Amino acid sequence: MRSAGTIPGRTLGQMKRNWGLYLLLFPAVVLTLLFAYKPMYGVIIAFKDYSPALGIADSPWAGFKYFEKFFNSYQFSNTIKNTLIISLYSMLTFPIPIILALMVNQMRPNRFRRFFQTVSYMPHFISTVVMVGLMMILLSPSTGLVGNLYSLFGKEAPDLIGSASLFSSVYVWSDVWQHVGWDSIIFIAALSAVDPSLYEAATVDGASRWHKIRYIDIPMLMPTAVTLLILRVGGLLGIGFEKVYLMQNDLNATSSEILSTYVYKIGLLSSQYSFSSAINLFNTVISFILLIIVNQISKKMSENSLW
Repeated sequence: MRSAGTIPGRTLGQMKRNWGLYLLLFPAVVLTLLFAYKPMYGVIIAFKDYSPALGIADSPWAGFKYFEKFFNSYQFSNTIKNTLIISLYSMLTFPIPIILALMVNQMRPNRFRRFFQTVSYMPHFISTVVMVGLMMILLSPSTGLVGNLYSLFGKEAPDLIGSASLFSSVYVWSDVWQHVGWDSIIFIAALSAVDPSLYEAATVDGASRWHKIRYIDIPMLMPTAVTLLILRVGGLLGIGFEKVYLMQNDLNATSSEILSTYVYKIGLLSSQYSFSSAINLFNTVISFILLIIVNQISKKMSENSLW
């Protein structure tokens, strides 16, 4: 029977042989420790009456005061509702990159396919500020493209950016347009790894193009799709702050105030650091719980999971 002491020795030997790889890994580990784990100490201000003058350690404990304050505030139900509406709406568009990848995979590898892929990728590289600026110009009811199209038919254009009821639709579908091409890359890569002999065998058996997609392409994409879906569900309450904040105005505030924008206003604009930390910690805990639940469900139903 081998002694337990040989295991550390074997590990040390492997590290010596691959010291170059560990050297390349070292900066990433240091950055992760400094910017991901070290700041976690600051989470405790959610349970304190934090004062910059006293510092984190010397500020008095407040317990769950700020969590109760958030749960009892009028913004609790509103921010949770708006965040869930936009998140769940975005979840409905999850299959679109998969459909695009299947379409691209059916194209012959020629100039048109390369042109099509390049055009679909390009919007991803537009910055959020520029993207929202374009939306403001194009969707303007008076001078924008939408306004001019409506004026051709003698009708008054709706204010899409200022509409509270349409805010989630404008946000989600502009996001789809910007990122669908980029999000499809990982699925196109998964399809490129499919063994060509599978298609050849299917052709011999008389399978149509649709049958190849249904019985070869889609099953090959399922492990990748399930993994990405689990990660997306884990970030259900973590909608990006920048785009929502830039699109926000007084007319659509009832539908555009989400957790991240509320945390920004409370924490940085109102200097209520403990309160904003409590809200953000609540968001993180819920996201973590959702990630574990969805991962376990996926593991039992499809045997695909993150761990």
